[in-house]
Amino acid sequence: MFHGPSIDEFFPPVLFDAFGVIPVTRIHLIQFIAVIAIVLVFWIGTRRMKVVPGRFQSLVEMGLDFVRVNVAEDLLGKKDGARFLPILTTMFFMILFMNLTGIIPFLNLAGTAIIAVPLLLALISYVTFIYAGVKKSPKNFFKNSLFPSGVPPFLYIIVTPLEFISTFIIRPVTLTLRLLMNMMVGHLMLVLFFSATQFFLFTMGGWWSALAAGSLAFGLAFTVFEILVAVLQAYVFTILTAVYIQLAVAEEH
Repeated sequence: MFHGPSIDEFFPPVLFDAFGVIPVTRIHLIQFIAVIAIVLVFWIGTRRMKVVPGRFQSLVEMGLDFVRVNVAEDLLGKKDGARFLPILTTMFFMILFMNLTGIIPFLNLAGTAIIAVPLLLALISYVTFIYAGVKKSPKNFFKNSLFPSGVPPFLYIIVTPLEFISTFIIRPVTLTLRLLMNMMVGHLMLVLFFSATQFFLFTMGGWWSALAAGSLAFGLAFTVFEILVAVLQAYVFTILTAVYIQLAVAEEH
């Protein structure tokens, strides 16, 4: 009998207790692997920097320049871009590497597919843009965020609650859910296609094998799509964080 993907896959059993107190599951191991991969990539790519870079160094520099130029400097300018570049770069590559584990054989699950990681990153984004706004204008940040200029005073009874919900509640919630849901749905779709392939080919057999070829083709196509989604979600999360910082340090604050 065919068994489709289940939400239970995102709540795997505990494999062991680290240090005797911290429960470690399969997803935690995948997250550890992603972090180790990030460290290795940047260590190997930057340990022997050359004036004329090799292919690997060029690839690492291209990734770093992408965040620096296309996210930090484009939205925040050179001064503020340099200030917030470390956190934006960390966000982008952490999300990217953890997203990509979802299409790697034998891992097959994104490190961002449980709420802890997206929520943590969203909270960091939240704290960062509030810090940026308060640092820029300690007296006026919250006032200008909740009482925007140009609005007739009698409308503040409507506008202020909406601004509060939009700025201080919806932003972290949408950052969390957008990343989480995309990774969860992507995993479920991949499992569905490849489970169906195995079922048609090895359980049903016969002319059902033709359907196995179709589900396999869909699975491979969706794998390529998931790579694009992994990159896109890392970019969207990072650029939205930069946008929120840019709004916080805008001159009207």
